[in-house]
Parts: sequence; structure tokens; C-alpha cells
Amino acid sequence: MGLFRRGPKEGGASDTPADVPQDEEAAVAPGEELATGGEPGADARGPWDADGPFPAAPRVDLGAIQLPSLEGMEVRLEVDKATNVVSAVAVLLEGSSLQLQAFAAPRSEGIWDEIRDEIAASITQQGGTVDDLPGPFGRELLARLPVRTPEGRTGHRPARFIGSDGPRWFLRGVLTGRAAVEPDAAGTLEDLFSQVVVVRGSDARPPRDLLPLQLPGGATPPPPPADPRLAPPERGPEITEIG
Repeated sequence: MGLFRRGPKEGGASDTPADVPQDEEAAVAPGEELATGGEPGADARGPWDADGPFPAAPRVDLGAIQLPSLEGMEVRLEVDKATNVVSAVAVLLEGSSLQLQAFAAPRSEGIWDEIRDEIAASITQQGGTVDDLPGPFGRELLARLPVRTPEGRTGHRPARFIGSDGPRWFLRGVLTGRAAVEPDAAGTLEDLFSQVVVVRGSDARPPRDLLPLQLPGGATPPPPPADPRLAPPERGPEITEIG
């Protein structure tokens, strides 16, 4: 697999719009790899539902998201400081990143069209620009997010918002770095997105409720410091898995 690490995200909170979580990241240890599921049709493409057929492949169990393993990738779990709940998973690979979140959705209809409009409106209000374009998973957003440069000026950073409506769930991905603007760089992370398996569960949940994520093996993230003065250093410990 690659590297699991705790530490601040590159670029700081200003790199992402309000719609993208900007929380603390928890150190994680390598989890148990899964290789379950049946085989769908040859032309079928994910993301996949855990209750249906999906291609067997090594995957890391992160709760609602079963994440494919890629050589050289780094995985970060983002944790809400207020609740100490894992809110998103980010995959970093070769100068690009893919943030993943899974949400509950109605049984009868998808929510990506509505969410896409809301994301576009939010970015525009913050001074960014958005184009709604066709992509490999249907409609997607190519955005230029407003960021503050080290010189104190306002710049823009590209990001791609992709989504997939499943049975009673919705999976959203945010591509940044090279994958946001270079098709060749995006291919590997797009393929990873298409191989994600979403575990919706049988619990009744309101639409847009964030499906629960967890550290591999069901571990819980470390509690936040009780005193801000005891906050960990800027760069946290790293655990490397070889294999």
C-alpha cells in the first residue's frame, strides 16, 4: 500500500471551500485488506454497493468506505475536532489527492444534481468560478477555489468535484493537485474512485447524513488535546507499511 500518516493538510484551510471538511487528521495503522464480492458484468463500472456484486480486490475496511489499495498511495483520515469523529478519507498519490465522503440518500432518487448546484453556489459566493461539465462518472464540477497566497494575495486553486448516486447512498470525491487539471494524472485516482465499495448499512438515516467512517480494525481516533497549548507538533508521527 503506502504511507498512513497524521499531520496537517498541505495548503491549510484556505485551500478548500466551506463544503470540503478541513479537520484534524488522525494517525492510522494498516487495516485488514478485504477481497470479497461477486463479479458484475464486464462493462459495469463502480463505485459499488456492498450488498450487490462487485469485483474482488484488496480493500481496506474504513467503515462506510472500503478503499482499494494502490502501491505508493498515502491515506489520511480527517477528524472533526469538535466531535472526534472521522469525517472523510483522503488519498494522496503522485502530486494529486482524492477526498472521499459517503452520505445517506433517498431510496427513490439520487442527490448529486442538487448537491452539485449547492457546491457551485457556495464556491461562487466565495469568489471562485465553477464549470459544470460531463465526466467519466456523469456531470461533475471543475472549480477554481479562492486561496490566499503566501504574499497575502488572492489566488485560485483548481479542484474537480465528482459524484456517484448509489442505492440509498451517495459518494462524493474531490480531486485536487495535478489530477484536477491533467487527465493523465487523474486516471489512477478516477479508477480508484470507481473501485470503492460503499457500505450503506440498514439503519434509517436522513438524506445527506454522513455515513460513519472508522480507522482500520475498528480503532478509534486519538482524543483531541484538552488544552490547546498541548497541541501536537505541526508534523506528526508517520507509520510506513511495506508490501
